[in-house]
Amino acid sequence: MIKLMRLEWQKLKQKSVIVEVIIYSLIPLFLPVFFIEFVSADFGRSYATVIDLILACQVGFILFGASLISQVFIDEYKNKTISLSFSYPISRQKLFAVKILFITMFVFLLTMTSYLLTGTVTYVIDQVQPIINGEPTRSDLITFFSQMIFRSLMITLISFIPLFYLGIWKRATVPNVICAIVLMQSNLAPMVNLNLDLVLAVLCVLGILSVLLSIITAEKIGEI
Repeated sequence: MIKLMRLEWQKLKQKSVIVEVIIYSLIPLFLPVFFIEFVSADFGRSYATVIDLILACQVGFILFGASLISQVFIDEYKNKTISLSFSYPISRQKLFAVKILFITMFVFLLTMTSYLLTGTVTYVIDQVQPIINGEPTRSDLITFFSQMIFRSLMITLISFIPLFYLGIWKRATVPNVICAIVLMQSNLAPMVNLNLDLVLAVLCVLGILSVLLSIITAEKIGEI
């Protein structure tokens, strides 16, 4: 399975992916500080508030997930190279599972790394030029690291929502990206009187269903 995932990496437009990784990693680094300094000082009321802000800054990785879906699935169908993948001595279900696992690990690990770096940069800037009230408590640190894992997993699952219908069934690149951009707005749920945790939970379930449908129907969809 590791060899198959390495093969998936080799088939990607690596330079393009590396550029995306740099962009998606750099943008969130200074967003919390930007919001505190130029949008509203209320974001810096406490480290608990800043942790929520850092969480919101990571939703961009949903779009990165859509980009990987486009390259790993849609482009292979459009370029007809999926036929070569189907010639491997493994079932199509296992092949799809490997592709999905590859995207999962990529998005999950990158989101966690970005989350950790954003938190570290924000803390260092605050020590040099205080912009946040108080110091991080033990409770804040526990929340930060637990949410780093939990929310990274949630973002990864949400990024799979377009996979089955738009990625594998319709093979539509632009709608796939548009869907991801819409999903990134999930953090705005409280502004329309919706429970954010409930909205995220529903989206995660949809992401899981999309993954399951993609694997279950792998043999039926074929390469056309």
